Amino acid sequence: MLEEIVGSSWHRFISQRAMSHYPDAQVKLEDVRYSMGVFFRALGGEGGLRVESATDSKHYARRSILQRIAGSGNKVQYAWRDDETLRLPESIALFPTQTLNRDLYLWLTALSVVSLSNSEAKDWISRNQYRTRKTLALWPGLTSRYQCLLSAHLEQRPDPKTLSKREADQEDAICAALKDDHQSISLEYAKHPPQPVLLWLHPAPPSVEFNGTKTANDPDHSASSNEKNPPTTKQQKRKQGKREEMPQGNDGLMSFRLESLWSWAEYTKVDRTTHEDDEDDAMMTAEDLDNISVSQNSETTAGKIKLDLDLPSSQYDDLILGEGIAVDEWDFKSQRLQKNHCRLQMMQSKESDAMELPQRLVTPARKLRRQFEIIRPQRHWVSRQSDGTAIDLENYINFLTDQKRGTVNSDMPVYRALQNQTRDLSCLLLADLSLSTDAHINNTARVIDVIRDALFLFSEALSVSGDRFALHGFSSRNRNHIRFYTIKSFDQAYNNEVRGYINAVRPGYYTRMGAAIRYASKLLIQQASSQNLLLILTDGKPNDLDKYEGRYGIEDTRMAVLEAERMGLRPFCVTIDEQAENYLPYLFGQRSYLLIRDAKELPRKLPLLYLRLTQH
Repeated sequence: MLEEIVGSSWHRFISQRAMSHYPDAQVKLEDVRYSMGVFFRALGGEGGLRVESATDSKHYARRSILQRIAGSGNKVQYAWRDDETLRLPESIALFPTQTLNRDLYLWLTALSVVSLSNSEAKDWISRNQYRTRKTLALWPGLTSRYQCLLSAHLEQRPDPKTLSKREADQEDAICAALKDDHQSISLEYAKHPPQPVLLWLHPAPPSVEFNGTKTANDPDHSASSNEKNPPTTKQQKRKQGKREEMPQGNDGLMSFRLESLWSWAEYTKVDRTTHEDDEDDAMMTAEDLDNISVSQNSETTAGKIKLDLDLPSSQYDDLILGEGIAVDEWDFKSQRLQKNHCRLQMMQSKESDAMELPQRLVTPARKLRRQFEIIRPQRHWVSRQSDGTAIDLENYINFLTDQKRGTVNSDMPVYRALQNQTRDLSCLLLADLSLSTDAHINNTARVIDVIRDALFLFSEALSVSGDRFALHGFSSRNRNHIRFYTIKSFDQAYNNEVRGYINAVRPGYYTRMGAAIRYASKLLIQQASSQNLLLILTDGKPNDLDKYEGRYGIEDTRMAVLEAERMGLRPFCVTIDEQAENYLPYLFGQRSYLLIRDAKELPRKLPLLYLRLTQH
């Protein structure tokens, strides 16, 4: 006990003395993530990029004696970006004021917007000099902030007089490059590299990272399950990783102590702490590692996992209606629409029996029907008609007055008639039936159960409103197998048969959302209505087995939404994904989506949302 107290006290003392940052002025990425994303897009950055925390990078610059004793000061988090992610430091406490630390986030974000051509892609100093020069030229309003950051950073850099000759030459060159971004600089070899330049982007961004997600080509593990249903324990910091071949396990050195052959020990049952438990301690071990090596094992751990994710046998599968429909897909890298790139299969549930509304939904359905009866088409009197069932007294008096004055119009309408007041509106509800909907939201219900109840109540409400509506669901397994379910078509009446199809919906595979939205838009635009609402119900972001992952799926879905808007449709997304605010504003716009944080509230809120959307 005494050793632990002395050790922890010594560790705190040395760590505080070796500290070179300002924790009281710390600014965390979590607090500025949203504003940095908006700032990045406002400067012309690509909208599909996510803002994530960077990984630790080890540097080998000279450290003080206290840092070496404390074992600190050898890691740094650089900012950098790739095709899908803008990575910024997890926190910044480099300067003594929060204003400067927040300005550093803004500067690194602006620096990331500038792209490099082949002529500028030289060494890391030249690249960052070009980015600095270009950033200040494009957005001169950042000049004053940058000059303050530069002055503060130069004050913190080591004094060349305290360094060896070669290291001092390196430091002088770095400072000259910072002060004059036009000056050509080259570094010569020294025992230690220069101190990190945190006003610049990563000198050599990692090509592969590991953050706990699966590889896109692993058919036995669902991408949606990892993203939409994260485990209870989640790593706090992104880890840099590399891929390795799977070890065979049949080589290596085996050793033993010879004296152990002549000894024995009595087994004693003792309590083990939780830190000794391999399963509970796995995340703690991962947090302590700087690099994580991953490999892909071709062997399966359980046959049932493969059977659950694979396509079912044809005798148990749903009915396929037709030979498939060709659908386009957007490739954001080549900036072109790939014609007939996907194949959509029209499906209908085979195991559906006509049924009444479930008893648990009878009471809420009755309340919703009373609310929706308000918008039911009603007969009302229309004045100033040339033909009708009654005289319009006001216009008839005007007619007699004009006749006395000699200015009568012979074709003045003096009748009124009863006419139906109609809502010229059609709605198509597109439900995500991917594998992630099989996840439980509590001890008694799954996501798919909540979606099923929402479809029931939505249909009950719209059946009394008089609005035309259709229900469809979708899932996918690759671009050639997108399953598009017909639950209720526009021309089909809502009855016990439709209720049977709703009751038969079940989790499918993955979420190739772009193709489903494109085909649903074609179905909706065929309706001769003045208003067309495309309502999308989902629990996660687009993904599939092939390259339809990350930004590719996001950009294709966004393009499908833009195509629907150009057709005159109104796409609106309803989601229960807690991470939706990171990507849905980019897909649908700030006012065209709704996040329902409590999934149990979805059946009740969905019809009321429709009522609010269609009354404007």
